[in-house]
Amino acid sequence: MMTNYILQAQGASGAGSFQLIFLLGMILVFWLFFIRPQAKKAKEQKKFIENLQKGDRVVTIAGIHGKIQQLNEDGTISLEVSPGNYIKVEKSAISMEWSNQVNKAATAAK
Repeated sequence: MMTNYILQAQGASGAGSFQLIFLLGMILVFWLFFIRPQAKKAKEQKKFIENLQKGDRVVTIAGIHGKIQQLNEDGTISLEVSPGNYIKVEKSAISMEWSNQVNKAATAAK
């Protein structure tokens, strides 16, 4: 009878360690496929925003196309949307993906 209790205790211990390994594996997969790529994309977006210059053609996250006329000290940009018409937008409102697509299409057309 005593050996029966010992075997049950060892079986429960093995199941607990398997669950722990499984949980750690799930956390690792979640980090590899969700957190890491998101952090990488955020870092690229930040670098893109820091490298904006006067004259760059950009698209905002709202879909507004324009050319950077002035980089302001308060973290905003004066964007020329049509000749003589300017709007003030936050730097963070510039879409890296859409701006790259517009610039790629413009370079391909030349």
